[in-house]
Amino acid sequence: MPGNPRNGRRYRRLCTTVRALGDPCWICGHHIDRTLDPRDPWSWTLDHAVPLSRGGSLLDPANARSAHRRCNSARGNRAAGTPTAGAPQRRSRRW
Repeated sequence: MPGNPRNGRRYRRLCTTVRALGDPCWICGHHIDRTLDPRDPWSWTLDHAVPLSRGGSLLDPANARSAHRRCNSARGNRAAGTPTAGAPQRRSRRW
C-alpha cells in the first residue's frame, strides 16, 4: 500500500521549488518570513489554488502557491475567487 503522497519525494521537491521562488502569500499579498518555525501561524506553507477536496492536483506546479499557514487555514477548501477566501472570519454576532 502506498504511503501518504505528502511525505513523498515529488511533493517535497514541489514544496522546495515553490518556497525557493520567494513569492508573497497569494491570499493576503504580504511577505512570508521563511525563517519562522513551521508551526508559527505566519510561517510558509504550500497552498493549492484549486483545493484538493474540489479536484485540485496535489503535485501540479500550476496549482501550487505560497501562503501563510494562517491564511491557508482560514481559506479552507473555498475556491480562489470566493469573496470570503482569505478574509478575516467574524467570530461574534455583535455589530
